[in-house]
Amino acid sequence: MVSEGDIAPDFEGETADGRRLALADLLARGPVVLFFYVKDFTPG
Repeated sequence: MVSEGDIAPDFEGETADGRRLALADLLARGPVVLFFYVKDFTPG
């Protein structure tokens, strides 16, 4: 589990247009803020 203030492990995701994007790619451009949205209609 990642806690507030921890360095995030590198990971990849898919953009809305199907491209792969890694956290490292974003960090190469500058600081990044990560926000994880809890799925709608779920507890938490």
